Amino acid sequence: MDDMDKLESGEPQNEAPMTEPAAEGEESARLQALEERELKAILESLLFVSAEPVPLERLMVVLGTVSKSELKQVLQSLREDFDREGRGLQMVELAGGYQIVTRAEHAPWIKRLAKVKASPKLSRSAMESLAIIAYKQPIVRAEIEQIRGVEVSTVLRTLLERKLIRMVGRKDVPGRPIMYGTTRLFLQQFGLSDLSQLPPLREFKELGEAEQAMLPVEDGLQIGERETVATASPDELPESESLP
Repeated sequence: MDDMDKLESGEPQNEAPMTEPAAEGEESARLQALEERELKAILESLLFVSAEPVPLERLMVVLGTVSKSELKQVLQSLREDFDREGRGLQMVELAGGYQIVTRAEHAPWIKRLAKVKASPKLSRSAMESLAIIAYKQPIVRAEIEQIRGVEVSTVLRTLLERKLIRMVGRKDVPGRPIMYGTTRLFLQQFGLSDLSQLPPLREFKELGEAEQAMLPVEDGLQIGERETVATASPDELPESESLP
């Protein structure tokens, strides 16, 4: 019996499956999950940058369209995420509001970090010598001293210890003095890809205080685009000239 016969006989017809409402429900759930994930990310950012607990009311003002009950639910879910994933941070609810803090069991490591002193900043004298080496490399100590008019052994030792310069060989003159050049660490600390990007000398001397982090040093040294000088190790250096 076809549909027309069923219609004439009064028999119930087979209804088409209602897939659209189900699909709409799945899409709504997906969007809701996405919105909650985004809201948690926003809340985590807000709590991370705050140096003090953030009250629930303040979070509501910042977010604008989120209800109090919904906000509490998402905050609870965020706290559970921190606990479940075993992060070094945790979210806590204090009298003054919500805050992201470090875990108590990590306190000994945090105390160690507080005791470790940061590397001292380069002095003006060291920056001037570093600038001369950067612009004149490869260069020997006597040439640096001639330009600056002062003795630079201590300064060169400091720059070597900070791994901003290194010995790159010996000059082919009587006495064969050590030549110095900058390292890859020097380029990294000053945000340069190569020596052709060096700023004017006057500006360079004013840089450096914010670029004193110690980074790994790679083997080999590129002396700009002009020449490449092989690195000389201390064992290979003749005894006729001692290190500064």
